Amino acid sequence: MVQQLRVDQNARRPSRLSPVPDVSQSIASGERHPFLQALEGSIRVFTSVHRSFFTNVMVQALHSADQGMTVLVAQFLKGGIDQGPGHMTHMGQNLDWLRCGYAGCIFETTDDADAQRAVGELWSHVKSVVQSDQYGLVMLDELSLAIEYGLIPEAEVLDLLKHRPTQMDIILTGPKMPYSILSMADQVTEFRREFLP
Repeated sequence: MVQQLRVDQNARRPSRLSPVPDVSQSIASGERHPFLQALEGSIRVFTSVHRSFFTNVMVQALHSADQGMTVLVAQFLKGGIDQGPGHMTHMGQNLDWLRCGYAGCIFETTDDADAQRAVGELWSHVKSVVQSDQYGLVMLDELSLAIEYGLIPEAEVLDLLKHRPTQMDIILTGPKMPYSILSMADQVTEFRREFLP
């Protein structure tokens, strides 16, 4: 037996939803639609007692790029492949990988003018792409050591983090991360594994 339901087209039912405001005027004037507002990005820090390569951080970068987010990986103290800002490696459609344009890797505080110039050029490039909002995720590898070695001013890093585009995620890695950066971070992960000789 089939029972038919009669619907009164003229009946007025109260709505549980709040009325949607008319935003056509604001959209026409060039404002962003309120439903298209981006989520706020995060600052994440990965640190360790020793200098190491953070494989799981790279996995996050690759995963984000695979999901369609534009990603920049900048390695401040690893060189040796004549890369620099002018010779960026494009890995797939969404991942750009960049090292400083120095002939080798930097392991300690150095007076080498070439090393200082190479890290300075990379830092200037990173600041410009962050300010121009070119990437959804920016990973700054061994930034803490670049600060400790006097190659990048801590105050400039703090300024970059404070004034980055609101939807941008930034990941910072390295041992001895300054407390000023740790206090700004949304997430801090510390690796404590000791390697056997």
